[in-house]
Amino acid sequence: MPRRRVEPLPASDAGPGLDVSTVGAIVAADYHGEADLIAVLRRAQAEYGHLPEPVVREIARLTGIVESRVFSAITFYAFLAERRQGKFIVRLCRTISCDLQGKDRVARRLENELGIGFGETTGDGMFTLEWTNCLGMCDQGPALLVNDRVLTRVYAESVPGIIAECRHVAAAPARRSEGGASRVTTSVPSATTFSTVEAEAGLKAALSLPRSHITAVLSTSGLKGRGGAGFPTGTKWDFAVAQQSDEKYIVCNADEGEPGTFKDRVILSESADLVFEGMTIAARAIGAREGVVYLRGEYAYLRPHLEAVLAHRRRHGLLGTNVLGVDGFDFDVSVRMGAGAYVCGEETALLESLEGRRGTPRKRPPFPPVSGLWKKPTIIDNVETLAWVACILARGAEWFASIGTEPSRGPKLFSVSGDCAAPGVYEFSLGITVFALLDQVGGAGARAVQVGGASGVCVPASEFGRRLAFEDLPAGGSVIVFGPERDVLAVVCNFLEFFADESCGKCVPCRIGTKRMYEIVKRITSGEAEMADIDRLERLAAVVKRTSFCGLGQTAPNPVLSTLTHFRHEYEERIVKE
Repeated sequence: MPRRRVEPLPASDAGPGLDVSTVGAIVAADYHGEADLIAVLRRAQAEYGHLPEPVVREIARLTGIVESRVFSAITFYAFLAERRQGKFIVRLCRTISCDLQGKDRVARRLENELGIGFGETTGDGMFTLEWTNCLGMCDQGPALLVNDRVLTRVYAESVPGIIAECRHVAAAPARRSEGGASRVTTSVPSATTFSTVEAEAGLKAALSLPRSHITAVLSTSGLKGRGGAGFPTGTKWDFAVAQQSDEKYIVCNADEGEPGTFKDRVILSESADLVFEGMTIAARAIGAREGVVYLRGEYAYLRPHLEAVLAHRRRHGLLGTNVLGVDGFDFDVSVRMGAGAYVCGEETALLESLEGRRGTPRKRPPFPPVSGLWKKPTIIDNVETLAWVACILARGAEWFASIGTEPSRGPKLFSVSGDCAAPGVYEFSLGITVFALLDQVGGAGARAVQVGGASGVCVPASEFGRRLAFEDLPAGGSVIVFGPERDVLAVVCNFLEFFADESCGKCVPCRIGTKRMYEIVKRITSGEAEMADIDRLERLAAVVKRTSFCGLGQTAPNPVLSTLTHFRHEYEERIVKE
């Protein structure tokens, strides 16, 4: 959609006491069509500290997007706000891995130091204190997000120094600042395949093949999507190849919001070139000219690094016109930011967000390879999947297929957090047992593990002989270890609170059902329930799983159902007997 040429309103016409003249400059610089709405809103919020009605009206007028749709986007995304916020927005992660590492003590110290509760702003307008869901720092929590700056291993004793640092930055004669660099480490206890693959070997191999052979290589390798769904990558790409369209897209799903999952963050930090190489191979295979990385808002600190890698690739002929000298092979990649919405990890919700709307899932079919971004054929792959594509083309399908099990080929990266001696990102062959994994990460004595993040399943110690593979325990990349003293019901409560908060609200089973499940488990943990509540919870979980519109609601009951299967006695013990 072309940008309309509209003159900015005079400041006096925009609203009492608010000069919106800067909005015109923001729109002129950042808006080229509907896809840029979220970027414009983020920029305007950074300028004004929030998105008041006069600013929203001016954005709507200058872009030609109806006001109701602009307001709709603002109310959907967690990082956009109509209400004035402080100069420093302090968000504390409340999801499970940070919870296990003592986030409650950090929360109390923040409240005491700032003199406000969560959801409030200090009287001087300096600080806003909020909860946030997973920051992707599960291996180094508790974690804080201060504006776009990530702080890890934050303990109660750290809080006064963080607040003092922000005040010092605010007193300096400079524009709005994040107060320093993010403090994030990349805990990879042992070398991964990604660090050993020759640069651009995969892309060069792909360019030496007939385009139709590229997807055949992936099919022979047995690569399945590493984001959790496990759909065969070669088959997915074949669907897009078959579409007759002069406009196709490659989308990298970097909206890694599943509690307990952080492998994609590490890949983007350490091996971004490999991901972009995989995207370029995909573009060659299906005939795409444009690629997009959808980067979650919580990872904004990674964007300068990714942009620098992309600029380097353009300078060296790896992106742009005639990639690596191949006449007619034009492909480039842009980075688009999310704004705080877990559901945008669902591929069709991601597409809605990329098109500048609320991230609510679409009805399928059609699937994205047939009708995706702007209703054009679109390949959407996870960060890790795209990196493996480059490795497979570099080393050969037979190499990849020789690793793992028959239905689950290849190596896999796992995000390991919780009660273990060495949390971090590990590479294991698919088919590894839970026992073997725990032995590698220092998780001896665990009473259970959560496989697949909050939406996965809880596996008791009696089943640690099971395998992490698509035919047994599909991992999606996350393993959270629970030590012998952990309260299983408290874990379930944390997961359900997350799902209730992150539901997009599109369908009743998820919107209402997640809240009701949370309320029932909360009653049980507080000793206020009756035995019939356990049966009600089980029936409700089954209904939500069966009738929800998208994967969020369909998997939200998993922690309830799996713990009822293996730890039902712990539910029953909380019921006060008459």
